[in-house]
Amino acid sequence: EGLIEFYGSFKEMFEFFCKNTTIHGTIRLVCSGRNRMKTAFWTLLLLASLAMLYWQFALMFSQFWAYPVVLTMSMDSEPKMFPAVTICNLDPSRFELVSEQLEQLERMAEESLTFLYGPKAAARLSQLRDRNRDRDKDGAIRVQAWANLSSAGFRLSHNFSLVRMWDPRAGKEHSRVGFRLCNSTGGNCFYTSHPSGMDALLEWFRFHYMNVMAQLPPGLPQHQQHFQDLVYSCQYDGEPCRPSDHVHFHHPVFGSCYTFNSKGTDPFWAATKPGIPYGLSLILRAEQKEHLPLLSTVAGVKVMIHSHNQTPFLEHEGFHIRPGIATTIGIRQDQVNRLGGNYGRCTRDGADVAVELLYNNSYTLQACLHSCFQRAMVQRCGCGYFYYPLPAGARYCDYSRQPAWGHCFYQLYSRLRNHRLDCFQHCPKPCRESLYKVSAGTAKWPSAKSQDWVRQALRHQNGYNSSSSRRDIAKVTIFYRQLSSQAVHEAPLLSENLLLSSMGSQWSLWFGSSVLSVVEMLELLLDTLVLSGLFCLQRLRAQRGPGGSSPTPNASLAPGNPREL
Repeated sequence: EGLIEFYGSFKEMFEFFCKNTTIHGTIRLVCSGRNRMKTAFWTLLLLASLAMLYWQFALMFSQFWAYPVVLTMSMDSEPKMFPAVTICNLDPSRFELVSEQLEQLERMAEESLTFLYGPKAAARLSQLRDRNRDRDKDGAIRVQAWANLSSAGFRLSHNFSLVRMWDPRAGKEHSRVGFRLCNSTGGNCFYTSHPSGMDALLEWFRFHYMNVMAQLPPGLPQHQQHFQDLVYSCQYDGEPCRPSDHVHFHHPVFGSCYTFNSKGTDPFWAATKPGIPYGLSLILRAEQKEHLPLLSTVAGVKVMIHSHNQTPFLEHEGFHIRPGIATTIGIRQDQVNRLGGNYGRCTRDGADVAVELLYNNSYTLQACLHSCFQRAMVQRCGCGYFYYPLPAGARYCDYSRQPAWGHCFYQLYSRLRNHRLDCFQHCPKPCRESLYKVSAGTAKWPSAKSQDWVRQALRHQNGYNSSSSRRDIAKVTIFYRQLSSQAVHEAPLLSENLLLSSMGSQWSLWFGSSVLSVVEMLELLLDTLVLSGLFCLQRLRAQRGPGGSSPTPNASLAPGNPREL
């Protein structure tokens, strides 16, 4: 006998398959051979089942290749560190080097207020300017190292005056206030306007303020700010704060700032228990000396709770502490873990991001967006935005050197805000980040009966020297509501194992079979190809016979007889 006994015809092969396969329904094609109606019915039924099966397969694969995710939540009770806390006094200081320009800018603001709302609106601003001038004579921020440098060559431009605009169709009660910006040739101009005159004035003042501050030398040292000038008392977990627990920096809009527990590596800041007594308690000076009142209309203290080794972007996050108020802030930490890869773009540490960060801290989405925008500013406008760090070799924008930088900046920023700048494509979210949910409560502090002895205690221990009633101090307590944190994890909605399981379920539903049935179908396909090859080979040999005639085929190759190999 041969090693393999093969079929002699397609009919014999098909009948053998239908009688012996584990696929349900195929045997009816053979048993109903004498009833053509039943044979046709079962043939159509099997073909419909096969079509439905592969239609379901197509839906599964389309869903699998869409890479959907499902969120799973878990609770984590491991010990944790207290978050970083940044506070700012909302009182930006004047620099002596540009004091003349700042006074000129305040006079221009008075003229704009008089033009928009009459002379009474500018009277208070004029009094504040005179008071600031007297204060600067007594104790201004003087920089002796740069005494030989002068910004006398810089002059504030009057080409950006505030104007009021009316819509002829809406009437005078629906006016807008803004100022005009043009490109370098003057052929392309537009107005940056606001429906609120206050918002327009603040925007106009900040625009000129950035041009003034751009005159300061890049290596200008930060002014000396004493910790006690902002923080009268600091305690964590009942222990007084140490000098190494805070880092100072100056923000051009939010003033003098301190970040507590910025690195998150000191065991002193380990969270031991939840509750108010075990949190961070601060007594703060919330008085504005009104150095630059038009930079911000808010009085109090700016507070932001964020992750360790992270740059605080106070213009986007944080909240304000009102003077004369005791604020308790309960926090809860949430962890977000993203899958990345095909399930959504994210970065582990920012090393694989095309944008080089301009901040010396860990990667965050805001840090990447600000760095990307600053580099786009330098590339397209020829200078950098004053509120962001500069790339190497760049200079801050100044309309005495780049008269059209405002036109370029506002158009570029509008593209960023409308997600039409490619920074959002270059800056993915972190694969792992901590979020802090806060809940706050407030009460008057100190009370009318206790304010006298509270001020006396602060005066003797912390150098407090004010006599105002609850308008210059504030108390804030930040604590963990619970030490357990909530972790949110992304998981594949349809993994490879689940896909195979779903495919097996569909196969069993439509054909009542298993994986071995698939092997039987593959065997049938292979047998069909082999048998077709044998018949083609037989026909080629017959055509090559003597005289070109087709000889009688060998019985072993004739259809209907098994062939032994």
